[in-house]
Amino acid sequence: MSLPLYLWKLKEDTRGHALDFGLDFFEVVFELVSNEDLNEIAAYGGFPVRYPHWRFGMEYDRMAKGHLYGLHKIYEMVINNDPCYAYLVEGSSQIDYKLIMAHVYAHSDFFKNNMWFSHTNRKMMDEMANHATRIRRYIDRYGVERVEKVIDACLSLDNLIDFHFPDQAALSQAAREAEAEGKPADHRFPIDSPEYLESYLYPQEYVDSHRKKHEAAQAKARKIPPSPVKDVMHFLSVHAPLEEWERDIISMIREEALYYAPQGQTKIMNEGWAAYWHSRILTEKTLDSSEIVDFADSHSKTTAVHGKSINPYKLGLELFRDIEDRWNKGKFGPEYAACDDMKRRAAWNTHAGLGREKIFEVRKIYNDVTFVDTFLTPEFAAEQKMFTFE
Repeated sequence: MSLPLYLWKLKEDTRGHALDFGLDFFEVVFELVSNEDLNEIAAYGGFPVRYPHWRFGMEYDRMAKGHLYGLHKIYEMVINNDPCYAYLVEGSSQIDYKLIMAHVYAHSDFFKNNMWFSHTNRKMMDEMANHATRIRRYIDRYGVERVEKVIDACLSLDNLIDFHFPDQAALSQAAREAEAEGKPADHRFPIDSPEYLESYLYPQEYVDSHRKKHEAAQAKARKIPPSPVKDVMHFLSVHAPLEEWERDIISMIREEALYYAPQGQTKIMNEGWAAYWHSRILTEKTLDSSEIVDFADSHSKTTAVHGKSINPYKLGLELFRDIEDRWNKGKFGPEYAACDDMKRRAAWNTHAGLGREKIFEVRKIYNDVTFVDTFLTPEFAAEQKMFTFE
């Protein structure tokens, strides 16, 4: 459903504020959908069209029951695509729409600029629909059970991919080069001669040794693959004794797994970045004074921490705020690291003013592992009450 006029104006205002803050995003297409439609899209992994499979129905049933019993509610969904597609729920409040739109523009900025998303297909909306069409054709040709059995096997292996070498064409070329390097040279003695003369030209021990080396080299060359590989799905698509339609399904499932992988690698950063910017845009630009309390209520629900669990929104948001504060005050570098006086460290302020530049740099080059490993300091953990004392 197209946006009503008031939401279109709100979208344009939010877009302008995001640009003013320096965000660089794909154009965003917002669509208004019902809760049922959003649950269906979410069950499909964020895409309106996917291939038929029982796991999508199972996921939809789980989400629908969770919403019915009040266990959870999806407010928005955004897809890494160019343009980005984002879904808004009908009947949400004005403050929710403001928060969600700002949140979505920050996600789009992260998708576009974070290096871990740089290999992803930016036309995945079309690609998912193509995959659905091809798999439906295979179902018509080979039957539901055969196709579903292959898909089940692929989905059980879809985490066995190489995130650091996602390009299938380059991976295939590398495999071919490794295989070519592993092939032994033809069986040759120093003097080219017919086989019946070998025993006259060379001692028998030398002939036997030479042939053993050649046979060992041949055995090594027959090894598949010539060297170990991490990408099991790519290996199966190339070397497994499969029919062409089965190889095609493996390639499709692998492509989708590679598309989703960066979202798992950057969950804390991506949600923290979006929470950081929706709070900045709303509190500094779009909120009316009468909406502050409602915003605080919605924002606190997003960033609440329960027990000892980690909320990626909260952890990412506070880490980005801490990085900005530290680099604004100059709390980095060898001099700061060498300071062991806790009072001096707490009061440290060189007025460096590099916070905004630093968080944009972090957004570009880190993933969750390097982000937390680099910036989660003992001072931050103490401030956020992340230690458990006994």
